[in-house]
Amino acid sequence: MTTDTLVVPRSMRQVALVLCAIGVIAFAIGLVTAADRTWLNLLVDGWFVFALGVGSLFFIGAQRLANSKWWSPIRRVPEAFSLLVPVGAVLLAVLAIGFHKLYPWTDPASPEMVDAHPLVVPGRMTYLAPAFVYARMIVIAALWTVFALRMRKISLEGDASRDAGVSAYTRLYRYSGVFVPLFAITFAAASYDWLISLEPKWFSTMFSVYIFAGAFVQSIAAIALTTVTLKRKSLWGKDGAVVDNHVVQTLGTMILAFSTFWGYIWTCQFLLIWYGDIPEEAIWYVKRCTGGWLPLLLASFVVSWIIPFFTLLPLKSKRSLKVMTAMSVLVLLGRWFDLYIIVMPAHWTGPKFGPIEIGMAAGVVGLIFLVLVRGLSRAPLIPVHEPVLEARRGHAHHA
Repeated sequence: MTTDTLVVPRSMRQVALVLCAIGVIAFAIGLVTAADRTWLNLLVDGWFVFALGVGSLFFIGAQRLANSKWWSPIRRVPEAFSLLVPVGAVLLAVLAIGFHKLYPWTDPASPEMVDAHPLVVPGRMTYLAPAFVYARMIVIAALWTVFALRMRKISLEGDASRDAGVSAYTRLYRYSGVFVPLFAITFAAASYDWLISLEPKWFSTMFSVYIFAGAFVQSIAAIALTTVTLKRKSLWGKDGAVVDNHVVQTLGTMILAFSTFWGYIWTCQFLLIWYGDIPEEAIWYVKRCTGGWLPLLLASFVVSWIIPFFTLLPLKSKRSLKVMTAMSVLVLLGRWFDLYIIVMPAHWTGPKFGPIEIGMAAGVVGLIFLVLVRGLSRAPLIPVHEPVLEARRGHAHHA
């Protein structure tokens, strides 16, 4: 039975705090010098954190409902990432101060809201009524936060004894059964409220699936990066052998599969809108296929799917810690650029990269690191009384 917890050097925490400070300074300077640009960056970074947290929570729920056993040794990693849900909610709550600079629905009389087909306007005005939008955002953020904190608490309670571990296993299965269908509904609403409503004239029936695919592969990449890093540094403790090549290979397979799923949805949405050529749909891609946006759009596709796909096809690559580290980082970078391309063209005619983007992104990296190590350092890295691991230990003992 292991009781090993993660110990992070103070210097690494200090580096993360410095990154957070850089992010805050970049945000403050940006509000003074380029407020619109700063709020857009906060939306990109805030959604990145929020999606990473809830994507990790969905990862937990999906593995529970599938009765997966391979992930039991690394369960603490997605649990730690799920603690980003309330952090992302706070970032997006701060963003609410600048909503009037981003979202046309904050002014129901704006041309973006009323200049449309007469049959469309009434429904749009009702669904995007400011009070209704704020209510949905609050309910969704609160719901996800409650599930994240509650499921984490139950998981930690399972470390008390063998009976507590069995009880926690059963209760988390039930919580997952409630959370996963609620997640499907609320995530679709959230992706519309925070992202599509930047350009309310545009719509796509595939958009929420597209955003989900990105959020899920982002979470898998973050879990894989953390798992592999801990393994490379030999930080899993005395029972670290249970985090074997099979675990790493499975994470690599999931990155391969779900980056392909994201690429499939990306391609389907683009082609359907392209050959349909309906003005209300095509305008979104017209913006992103002109000027400096087109190279970024194509580069995002290459980074998020083509490179990971061909790199991770060989079995050897999925078992290589160095390759898995590189591909996990690449996928996470691709997710940030994808969000950048989704958000920024709503207000800009061309891409802009500078101290504001770099500084705020650095702050988010520091923030994610601090939340992650806090979650990992407050409980045994490998669950003490996880029933799956208990059964493995029993078989090994009898053998």
